[in-house]
Amino acid sequence: MHHPDYKKIYLDILNAEYPDKISRCRNILQKDELSSMDVISLNEIIFGVKSQSHQKHKSYDKSAILEILIYQKKHKYNNSQLAEYFNLSRNTVAKWRKMFLV
Repeated sequence: MHHPDYKKIYLDILNAEYPDKISRCRNILQKDELSSMDVISLNEIIFGVKSQSHQKHKSYDKSAILEILIYQKKHKYNNSQLAEYFNLSRNTVAKWRKMFLV
């Protein structure tokens, strides 16, 4: 399955509109491949607050879901806290936990 070249997309956005934020994104953009979590982080750094719009168009692959669930365990978040942090539904988090942690 082919994925968009997020590195090129975000570099173009940074160079064209947000050159002041390049240094903050450099660590992430130096990776060979960007994970879904990297893309979310870049989005937050570049565009600021987590966007409420286009929420229904988000999708997560298995590795991103597992990374989010590991984040939950590491920071000792409950489902509600994790859902709020990543701007997800509590039901989505519960479904993921059933699918991957049971």
